[in-house]
Amino acid sequence: MIPLHDPSSALRPTAVALGSFDGLHRGHRRVIAAVTAPMPAGQERAVPTVVSFWPHPREVLHGETRLRLDLPEEKLELLEPLGIEQLVLVPFTRELAALTPEPFVRQVLAERLQARRIAVGTNFRFGVDRRGDVDDLARIGASFGIDVQVVPMLWDGAERVSSSRIRRALAAGDIDEAARLLERPYRFSGQVVSGRGLGRQLGWPTANLAVDGRKFLPLEGVYAALAWREGEGGEGPMAAVMNLGPQPTVDPLAPSAVEVHLLERRLELVGAHLTVQPLRLLRRQQAFASLEDLSRQIQLDADRAGELCRTLGPPGEAST
Repeated sequence: MIPLHDPSSALRPTAVALGSFDGLHRGHRRVIAAVTAPMPAGQERAVPTVVSFWPHPREVLHGETRLRLDLPEEKLELLEPLGIEQLVLVPFTRELAALTPEPFVRQVLAERLQARRIAVGTNFRFGVDRRGDVDDLARIGASFGIDVQVVPMLWDGAERVSSSRIRRALAAGDIDEAARLLERPYRFSGQVVSGRGLGRQLGWPTANLAVDGRKFLPLEGVYAALAWREGEGGEGPMAAVMNLGPQPTVDPLAPSAVEVHLLERRLELVGAHLTVQPLRLLRRQQAFASLEDLSRQIQLDADRAGELCRTLGPPGEAST
């Protein structure tokens, strides 16, 4: 896996794709392709690098919670096949936010990262109060001998491809649309923790996932899903039905949870790391009159999830 660095430990000189790249969708990959192309003949090789800020600037400046489509560790796996050799996270602080455009380029890009080439999208802004635009970046970069390439936005129909658009699709439970925009499956992972055993009492044992609170999750509801047990002796993909959200029938006051029931598999998963790929929203959550009614509905959900896993999952791989 490619390394994750802070600016002081990064390999230099660099060819920098600069931005948040949350989701690494098709538009992001066009920006990245601009820095993985070979340097002109006679120029020193520069390390293809993605540079992002952590935490998100709006978290620092406005106290907003910004959930991510990809956490840094997930992004490492996605960047490597694109030809990127390192991910550099620049710690975002109020001091950094106070820099005007010229000191930002000089201190962060020219001095710390020794950037030889920078690629950004047309909507890139930087510096105090987001005063700098791509024209400022090109002008200031040129004064330090940095080649700046501005990549046009990618449009899909009447709207550009964007992380916000993918989040809207997930928030609506439209897994197909999110995957289409990402051009890859949407997945999340977490460690299986001990639950209260209520699912087992109903005859539907579940793996209860502790998912990083910074991860953007889809609409609450019941999903057909695939699951992988990661690490040594890992298994998958395995057909599953997943409940995302609270438990309105069993415990209406319980916090939202991620519960995964493997179809026709019985594995001891507590302590294991599980990756989940939602395939299709089956229904929204609802309260039932009795536990028997809930159990009957889960059976219907499991039957439909099994059919969807066979038709939507990787051919010949989803075991049920």
